[in-house]
Amino acid sequence: MKLTEITAASLEQFFIGGCGFLALNKEIVDALNVFPVPDGDTGTNMSLTMNSAVKGLKDLDSPAKVAQEVSKGALMGARGNSGVILSQLFRGFAQGVGERKTLKGADFAYALYKGVELAYKSVMKPVEGTILTVSKAVAGAALKKSKQTDDVVEILTHALEQGQIALNNTPNLLPVLKQAGVVDAGGKGFLLIIEGGLKAVQGEPIKVPEAAPDKPAVKTAEIETAEILFQYCTEFILKGAGLSIEEIRGELQDKGDSLLVVGTENLVKVHIHTNHPGKVLEYAVSKGSLHDIKIDNMKEQHRENLQFTESVNTDNNTDTDISHNAVNNNTGEENQCGVVAVVAGEGLVQIFKSLGVTNIINGGQTMNPSAEDLLTAINKVPAKEIVILPNNRNIILTAEQAKSLSEKPVTVVKTKSFAQGLAAMLAFDQEEGAENNREEMTKAFAHVKTGEVTFAVRDSSFNGFTIKQNDIMGLADGSIEAIGQDLHQVVLDLLDKMVEPEHELITMFYGHNLTEDQANIMQEKVAQRFSDMEVEVHFGGQPLYYYLISVE
Repeated sequence: MKLTEITAASLEQFFIGGCGFLALNKEIVDALNVFPVPDGDTGTNMSLTMNSAVKGLKDLDSPAKVAQEVSKGALMGARGNSGVILSQLFRGFAQGVGERKTLKGADFAYALYKGVELAYKSVMKPVEGTILTVSKAVAGAALKKSKQTDDVVEILTHALEQGQIALNNTPNLLPVLKQAGVVDAGGKGFLLIIEGGLKAVQGEPIKVPEAAPDKPAVKTAEIETAEILFQYCTEFILKGAGLSIEEIRGELQDKGDSLLVVGTENLVKVHIHTNHPGKVLEYAVSKGSLHDIKIDNMKEQHRENLQFTESVNTDNNTDTDISHNAVNNNTGEENQCGVVAVVAGEGLVQIFKSLGVTNIINGGQTMNPSAEDLLTAINKVPAKEIVILPNNRNIILTAEQAKSLSEKPVTVVKTKSFAQGLAAMLAFDQEEGAENNREEMTKAFAHVKTGEVTFAVRDSSFNGFTIKQNDIMGLADGSIEAIGQDLHQVVLDLLDKMVEPEHELITMFYGHNLTEDQANIMQEKVAQRFSDMEVEVHFGGQPLYYYLISVE
């Protein structure tokens, strides 16, 4: 079949076909995760971005309108790093199309080239061996072929061949890919889109699977239905001189549970569940001045949570929409600055709320929010300026995209983990501007080390380790440092690699698949190994990860 002209209808076919073909093969892309951890989500993120990109395509009357609609949808729906870069490729493509009423082969190739040009400019430090490299090879080959023929099918067929060669070469450009034995996932996803588009314009029907959601499926954490022993969630800020976190923690530990004491010699934030908030506050006021006191009746909240859970999750296998999973913590008063944070896990959500986060989006690994999700959360915050805490390296670009789309002044504090996010919140001041907060919050998390304990989803070799499926893995700041089949031993081995002489505190947050008793046993073992350090354990409720660990 020869195709020398792309109309609005055939361009719609191209993008819808690319969306469908990627959706059919997204698991292949997800499986190309560098680490064998259960968070391979590049294919899912790109597929969801494509769903958003094609959502508004229906009988538009010019290629320009089609390209603009795809660009707008992708910008708003972009998820994850590859999804954001894909949206920039489409944005540049739309600029390349301009106002043309039809596209010749050379026009189509030029639009691909403009997409790559803009995508490279949109990334602060472009890395070769990624979707950028593969898309550049595709666009370059298309431009070259378009000088020899006007046939779009021939141009794209040649471009795909060259793109595949570039994809196969990505491990030679990125050592981490070679070590993991995979090609770049984003590049693979991009080729699937082009291949699906090519199939569609040649008349091969490709449909998006009916089960494909518009949003990532987010499991709601199971809410504990056991009796609440301590009724009042009590939170406050204590200001003074020469405050001792260790002393305050020691005095309060027998007055309730879920105790969190963090801060500096001059400012301490306290969170505790207690039956006697008055006694807690009476002790605290003897140490300094109290600010931002907040006391909630958790039994009442618990009843409301159960009612909410029944309405959205009728059984343990029901997924909920991430956009319906935001937690708003605002008081209705407009401050100078507010915080939007991405957090996964019921326990972690409560902790971030206690530290002053205004609006929380439930998400993280495998549950990356879109730019539109972040924008919605931003618009609900009653503040003049906004700080975003991504708390995940794969959400930073999406946060930056939301910043560029927001009408409010927004800054992104580039936290790559929940531990960094918690440390950053200690420096947050709602009366300061977003930029001042960014500087102070970035300084605050610079010293924090992050540990993650999860399981392997496939056999692999990495960082000198031979990894078998279902092995327990310990990662320190993203690097695999411990492997084994005994959870306790892996945690201890991981901490051996993380803890330095200057460290004073180990905080562990246990996931929804562990019990409090199991976590307490782990705490005892860690305290025995690191007897000169404070060891705290809190319920995090996060999926996929047995423990999330902070060392500082």
